[in-house]
Amino acid sequence: MALTHIASSSSRSIFLKPISTALSSTPFLRRLISSAADDSTTLTIETSVPFTAHNCDTPSRTVETTPKELLTLFRDMATMRRMEIAADSLYKAKLIRGFCHLYDGQEAVALGMEAAITKKDCIITAYRDHCTFLGRGGTLLEIFSELMGRQAGCSNGKGGSMHFYKKEAGFYGGHGIVGAQVPLGCGLAFAQKYSKDENVTFALYGDGAANQGQLFEALNIAALLDLPAILVCENNHYGMGTAEWRAAKSPSYYKRGDYVPGLKVDGMDVFAVKQACKFAKEHALKNGPIILEMDTYRYHGHSMSDPGSTYRTRDEISGVRQERDPIERIRKLIFSHDLATEKELKDTEKEIRKEVDEAIAQAKESPVPEPSELFTNVHVKGFGVESYGADRKEVRAVLP
Repeated sequence: MALTHIASSSSRSIFLKPISTALSSTPFLRRLISSAADDSTTLTIETSVPFTAHNCDTPSRTVETTPKELLTLFRDMATMRRMEIAADSLYKAKLIRGFCHLYDGQEAVALGMEAAITKKDCIITAYRDHCTFLGRGGTLLEIFSELMGRQAGCSNGKGGSMHFYKKEAGFYGGHGIVGAQVPLGCGLAFAQKYSKDENVTFALYGDGAANQGQLFEALNIAALLDLPAILVCENNHYGMGTAEWRAAKSPSYYKRGDYVPGLKVDGMDVFAVKQACKFAKEHALKNGPIILEMDTYRYHGHSMSDPGSTYRTRDEISGVRQERDPIERIRKLIFSHDLATEKELKDTEKEIRKEVDEAIAQAKESPVPEPSELFTNVHVKGFGVESYGADRKEVRAVLP
């Protein structure tokens, strides 16, 4: 199915919408997606490598998709990639301060997971959270505003890069304490089982956090209570300047649960991730927790303060880009099924770049939080606003 290119025109409001609707509102992309939607063709794709299981069956390597899903995945992954590249530039320009951990290279994990679940399922993750928030329905404006500490940010400019949040879409945040989100995720799964709502929680962590004691404590309780918790180790093979083999005696993270089943997945293959997450959700609702190890890779360093090239070679990074890049895999599938031309996809990427630039421009116009905001969201409203002396009788201060 060949698609005809139509020239693009942008709207100032596009970057205020989630990626699933924003970019498809440009004439060119709308034509691509709608043309694909009109085609009822079902495409059968095989995952790049077999799944490896621990104490459970493996999902089928055969995955069904549609032209619309392929084009949407390309668009969304390209948006995530451009967003993170832009964040790199903003950090180097000192418009983003503090910590900033980028996700480029790992986009297939975020989008494959979203393709298998609903917004009623919960996700909680660590500080590498920009793309996960975008996948949950966040907007480019909310992201860049939060990164730059502006009021239009998803956490009103007070959380920054490490603390994105979108409760109404089941996203319970990025968390700065290594591994601390896993017990919280198991708590969310406990609430889901208690309320009998047939949803699950995905608790994401990196290979560096996989050795945390609190992870094993939470997993033990989750297994005892058969909680619908799915622990997802995003194994990008490097912690903070440290290769996995230097930090873990056993880097087979999918086996780490011992009595809890596990599955190793090619985290650079969006359809493998989708299939694994669908399998894991069904398993968790029936049998309790399961571990997914996503074999993925980050192109940037651990954070923006880490060049990422002192403990690994540039040849290694470029080799992964050439052989396993998740966006290029989707691009090849689109070409092999004759869904779009090379020029059409390049035009799509140009439109995405423009939307990202416009979102950044508007984010810069958003004011920084008022100084009084330092005292909000610390205590429940009405509590903790008065400061007393040691005798609890004299009021020393009242917070705004």
